[in-house]
Amino acid sequence: MNIQTKSFRVDEGTTVDLSKRPTRVKDIYNSKKQYKQVLKKHIEELSDLQRLHYAYNRYALLLIFQAMDAAGKDGAIRHVMSGVNPQGCQVFSFKHPSATELDHDFLWRTTQSLPERGRIGIFNRSYYEEVLIVRVHPEILLSQGLPDELLDEKTLWQDRYRSIIDLESHLHRNGTRIIKFFLHLSEEEQRQRFLQRIDEPEKNWKFSLADIKERKYWKEYMQAYEACLSTTSTKTSPWYVVPADDKKNARLIISEVILQTLKSLNMSYPTTTKERQKELQSIRKRLAK
Repeated sequence: MNIQTKSFRVDEGTTVDLSKRPTRVKDIYNSKKQYKQVLKKHIEELSDLQRLHYAYNRYALLLIFQAMDAAGKDGAIRHVMSGVNPQGCQVFSFKHPSATELDHDFLWRTTQSLPERGRIGIFNRSYYEEVLIVRVHPEILLSQGLPDELLDEKTLWQDRYRSIIDLESHLHRNGTRIIKFFLHLSEEEQRQRFLQRIDEPEKNWKFSLADIKERKYWKEYMQAYEACLSTTSTKTSPWYVVPADDKKNARLIISEVILQTLKSLNMSYPTTTKERQKELQSIRKRLAK
């Protein structure tokens, strides 16, 4: 099965029009059984590569997930990363910043959670919220304690984009590989999933009135995402616009992108010196006795 991941990638310098990007594509799988088989294969490959990544201990991998509510971020992370050793992987979910976090620059709280070399870090929402929800709700800026001269919207967002690009470039130069996924959900599919959350008791906890309030800003969110994706997708830290109306398709696309990224790294298991091998053989003989 050949998944053309390039078709979902946002090339650097591309102007993104989400109305022209599909939220649903032709099924990658022919049946539910085949979907499970392909995902299982991806998970097994990812597990092997993650073990190598952990042992090699030269690169870090940061996966960023952004989306509208109900797009399937949690499920994608849960299914795709189900075979990864928890010792080498951490998931961080960023919600409303605390008072302490608001007293620092907007990148401070996420920077503390960046993955170490040899590990995979997953951001379920991220510093990109600062150019998404904050742009849709500019009143949030008033709680961030910024000097008045920095609140000019003509320059504010471009300055934040520049800060993000500079950070990601710095991380890349120091061995962190970054993949960014925007799960592209249609407004109608979100409505259907919200109805499911109401109709199915075990999903009631996922739904709140705040979700409905945010739907009113759908157009504004799409504009914020378009500006963000257009400006911050780079050759070294690309965005992938993943059609999310079909969760199974989305998971296969995401897992394939991660696999391709890990395979592109020049990794190998650490080798031992002759002296070390002699030492190990000596220890083995003692243990054998």
